Amino acid sequence: MAADPGLEWKYCVGAIPAALAIALFIHTFGPGRALLRIVFGMPIHELGHAVTAWFCGYAAIPVLWKTIIPDGRGFVAPVALAAASGWMLYRGYLEDRWPAVAAGAVLLILQVIATFGISPKTARMLITFGGDGCGMILATLLMCSFFFGKDTQLYRSSLRWGFVGIGAAAFVDLYGAWWAARLDRSAVPLGTVDGTVTDSITLIGMHSWKIPQLINNFFTVGVCCLLVLAAVYAWGVLQARLAIPEQTTGLRH
Repeated sequence: MAADPGLEWKYCVGAIPAALAIALFIHTFGPGRALLRIVFGMPIHELGHAVTAWFCGYAAIPVLWKTIIPDGRGFVAPVALAAASGWMLYRGYLEDRWPAVAAGAVLLILQVIATFGISPKTARMLITFGGDGCGMILATLLMCSFFFGKDTQLYRSSLRWGFVGIGAAAFVDLYGAWWAARLDRSAVPLGTVDGTVTDSITLIGMHSWKIPQLINNFFTVGVCCLLVLAAVYAWGVLQARLAIPEQTTGLRH
């Protein structure tokens, strides 16, 4: 825990709202919006494609403005991902960290379903959707990480401050596009980027999505991410607040 629990509580109260407020302020300006997209949104977007592909059994490689995905499912990526999830489950069990056990189990179940339970065409659809869809989830997880791992290097090396900043900037960039599209359909990202059609075009043209469905699906993922973030934020702030009287009491003895 922090040396000063009162200061830690203030950090927990202010870190995520401040990071989101700063990202929103930057997002309101044209150059700022481009900065968020290039530095934060684009890498998380491509990682979203890659993570979705890994769960579906494809050995994807995220690079700048593109994610390289092989034509067929492979062996290395599923085994590596299953090993990582299994290790999380195992270590959580050894250390009596039941949230880690639950997370590892859920990830393994999701991987089995996505790899063996869906067709390649459906997998391709999910991978395309995963750019912004899974990207928003990853950005939310980065922000939520602020409240966890306080007995690890994540906390001691101040990595959590970087993670919350990256997560907030990426989330504002990714979700901001679909918030705007919900108000104005002309904001839907259609067309091409460096000669490659956008994910929206792919979902509409190859998977028969309609524009309202496209907007609602991405918008709904963003709302769910915000609800999860709000719940974790409330829990994290409460835990930090409860630590103050506990430490104070301990010092009196």
